[in-house]
Amino acid sequence: MTENRHYDTVAYDVRNDAKILFFARTRKSGDIDDYLLLMRADGEDFDDAIYIEMNENEFVGHDLIMEARMTGGILTLQLREAAAELQGATEIVVTYDNNDENRANVEAGVFRILGDRLEGGHA
Repeated sequence: MTENRHYDTVAYDVRNDAKILFFARTRKSGDIDDYLLLMRADGEDFDDAIYIEMNENEFVGHDLIMEARMTGGILTLQLREAAAELQGATEIVVTYDNNDENRANVEAGVFRILGDRLEGGHA
């Protein structure tokens, strides 16, 4: 089973102990309607763990992303096991508005967060 999600805004940020790639679907008012956050923890205490959060629900953590593929405005995350929080999905397909700002943020973040999970030929 695949979970498909589309976002209009993408942001990349680096914090003291984490790298964050944030996908959001926003309303005309600017409020966030739906989001997906990918975070890679940095530092000795965190073991480079990767976390996924969707709408304030952190549902996967360390080593659950088996593989990531990126083609155009599509990022596909293959999970090691089904996520109960996504009705048993084993794959998350993230699409985003393919504009210059979003592409720049995805390119800056996806390699730093998912670099060791990216499959050759798709990045």
